[in-house]
Amino acid sequence: MFDLRQLRYFVTVAEELSFTRAAQRLHISQPPLSQQIQALELDLGVRLFDRDRRNVALTEAGSVLLEQARQILAKAEEMRSLVSETAAGFNGQLRLAYTVSVSFHPTLPRTLLRFGELAPNVRVRLHEMYTEDQFAALRAGEIDLGFVRDLPRHEADARALRLHMIDRERLLLALPSGHPLAGRSSLRLDEAAGEGFVIQPRELAPTLYDRLVQLAARAGFHPHIHQQAQQLNGVIALVAAGMGLALVPATMQVVRLAGVSYVPLEDPDAYLLLAAASRRDDDSAVVARFLETLSGAKAAMGL
Repeated sequence: MFDLRQLRYFVTVAEELSFTRAAQRLHISQPPLSQQIQALELDLGVRLFDRDRRNVALTEAGSVLLEQARQILAKAEEMRSLVSETAAGFNGQLRLAYTVSVSFHPTLPRTLLRFGELAPNVRVRLHEMYTEDQFAALRAGEIDLGFVRDLPRHEADARALRLHMIDRERLLLALPSGHPLAGRSSLRLDEAAGEGFVIQPRELAPTLYDRLVQLAARAGFHPHIHQQAQQLNGVIALVAAGMGLALVPATMQVVRLAGVSYVPLEDPDAYLLLAAASRRDDDSAVVARFLETLSGAKAAMGL
């Protein structure tokens, strides 16, 4: 059966209509070229060229083969590129999850933008998902990568997953603009000990809920949860309505609702982790390429 090399030789001769020029273009001597064309003709059982000492011309069968050979060679090159790009992480699919607060952190949009430029043939599927749900989805093989806000709480998750640290994001207190503490440049959490708080339900988002309880315990009080909202932007909306104070990541300051002020906390432990989580046994080239892009985005932002 003929091979791709014979087809390339044939196309070159057909384009040059000269064995001498075709051999020069292919950087081979003329006898091996003639032998390969003869072998191709023998295999196909047809004459591809009418040739004498002065002229070379395609036969009718040769003209048909030329059109088909060009398509086959183009498809073969496309296949080669596709396989190579896939092996290098420039082709395929990436199922990526993130929490709502991460969508406001510059790392996610910058990495997605850069990755889209570097690997436009990778189809990125985005899923909004709480951190604990991401750990479960990663282990189940339902997503490939997750932007999470906490370390795994369960030993099985810790064994199965690896975390790539991105940031220790400062936590702020969101207050109604008319609150006496709203104009401060910073404050201690114990100064809000008697206040009501607005937060996401713990069963949905335990990370921030537990962080508030931990920080409050260190400050000597237990927070009074006055209202709850499922999403952080809903929490901030309730703060604007005067329903309480809220502990939020610093990047949530971009949510500029009228009636809300943000004040940094002085507690050095008032931060929230941001990390990219993936399966330890996942050797996906696309995941590796995305993490490489993420590392470059971090460096550009000084993280």
